[in-house]
Amino acid sequence: MKNLWRRFRAEEIWLDMLIYPFMLFVLIVMLYPFLNVAAIALNDSMDTVKGGIYIWPRVFSMKNITQMLERSNLDIAAFNSVVRTIFGTAVNVLFISMTAYVLSRRDFLLRKQLTLLFTVSMYVSGGLIPFYLLIRSLGMLNSFRVYIIPGLISVYLVILMRTYMDTIPESLQESARIDGASDVFIYTRIIMPLCLPSIATVVLFTSVGHWNSWFDAYLYNPRNINLTLLQYELQKLLVDTVAANIDKLGMDMVKSLESVTPRSMQMAITMLVTLPIIFVYPFIQRYLIKGMMIGSVKG
Repeated sequence: MKNLWRRFRAEEIWLDMLIYPFMLFVLIVMLYPFLNVAAIALNDSMDTVKGGIYIWPRVFSMKNITQMLERSNLDIAAFNSVVRTIFGTAVNVLFISMTAYVLSRRDFLLRKQLTLLFTVSMYVSGGLIPFYLLIRSLGMLNSFRVYIIPGLISVYLVILMRTYMDTIPESLQESARIDGASDVFIYTRIIMPLCLPSIATVVLFTSVGHWNSWFDAYLYNPRNINLTLLQYELQKLLVDTVAANIDKLGMDMVKSLESVTPRSMQMAITMLVTLPIIFVYPFIQRYLIKGMMIGSVKG
């Protein structure tokens, strides 16, 4: 028995010796892009041109950050991105959860048919041009509504949340109905508290999607400065830099070219738009590991 235990311990040690270096390598690979972006953003622009910046600034400077904050439209873009992310995520969670609750009801006659219809829509669409014509016919061009209404419901997240709701014991809802509870009461007071892990998943997906979105601003509000987004401003800067067309960089960039290079400005804005997600994710992640039945039965 002792020999077997020693053999087991030896195999466990060898396994750890293989796993820990591999996980350390994966951690380095994942962190390096973020550290490299931060290093270039916080390094002197003229020194960055020489190359050789990896994970630590060689000549520390906040000039890139200050020049970025002085860039025109950035304050409006930041405000619009924050409002869109907060409001859009809240509306998405509401509509996705309500749709998922309806599809999870076993007494709903069209449950299978609607689920099939929703699933087909994930693989078949009308295309970009018909969708643009639809948005125009609904009068949502050059408006903030175009950031919220077209993406009210994600079929993937509806199916994910409905699957989660299907695992909740039917007896909980039946007991509530016997006590005279309405569907609204069951949805708000029973189903939603038990679905916190799936809600956290929906919040994570939708918030990241809203925060990182730029194509709808490019497509529907390209000339409306008051409706620009942070990611759209970053995309414009990236395109202008790749094209190497100084005329398109804007007067604020032209004036700052003596001290700030386009690459440094790219990294500064990239760091700005990445930090909120990095800070928010750990607070959402803790809900993903909770059991769905926590608090469902109280003594």
